[in-house]
Amino acid sequence: MDKLSLAQELKGNSYPGRGIVIGRTPQGTKAVTAYFIMGRSENSRNRIFVEDGEGIRTQAFDPAKLKDPSLIIYAPVRVLGNKTIVTNGDQTDTIYEGMDKQLTFEQTLRSREFEPDAPNYTPRISGIMHIENGKYNYAMSILKSNHGDPASCCRYTFAYENPLAGEGHFIHTYQSDGDPLPSFEGEPKLVGTMDDIDGFTEMLWESLNEENKVSLFVRYIDIATGGYESRIVNKI
Repeated sequence: MDKLSLAQELKGNSYPGRGIVIGRTPQGTKAVTAYFIMGRSENSRNRIFVEDGEGIRTQAFDPAKLKDPSLIIYAPVRVLGNKTIVTNGDQTDTIYEGMDKQLTFEQTLRSREFEPDAPNYTPRISGIMHIENGKYNYAMSILKSNHGDPASCCRYTFAYENPLAGEGHFIHTYQSDGDPLPSFEGEPKLVGTMDDIDGFTEMLWESLNEENKVSLFVRYIDIATGGYESRIVNKI
């Protein structure tokens, strides 16, 4: 698989929807994750990321304009010990609670499927990062309808042990803009990373479609110590 330019992947797609990037910095010392949300409706665009303990949650920017919170208000990032969970919905809580009971990442998601937002049936995308004793691995998951048929759920999990320096993987909800929105296809895309968190954050934010982007979260975790630093960018 050829390594793709993450900037070009984003610039070439006006509506990838929500996206997760997980990887390792070129110097190999930091684990990287990023999560972004986009929106086309007033309800979807009326959101910001705010810190919530060691993670983040979405929040209505103007509570008076909030209509249906069911699929837009959730905690995209939570931390369980040495594990960092990143998802595009309330399955963050499902994974957290299941892994706290010693279930595997894949097992926790057996109780979930794509979002009930016909006719799009938006995929649920999830990631888990595990850092322990100087070792790092991660996994990503997508749960999606079978070619738009809600009677069938397709479940895919991709695991990356000892990921290589300078490499990351990118998964997002939609192949492109459309009506209905077409679900992501294939395995997560191999992309490059950066050592500088501010440079990486700026690149991501500037590459997202100006009209549709809503919020961005980036975190770099020191693989040796577990310490981390984060960035949040909100359009409003």
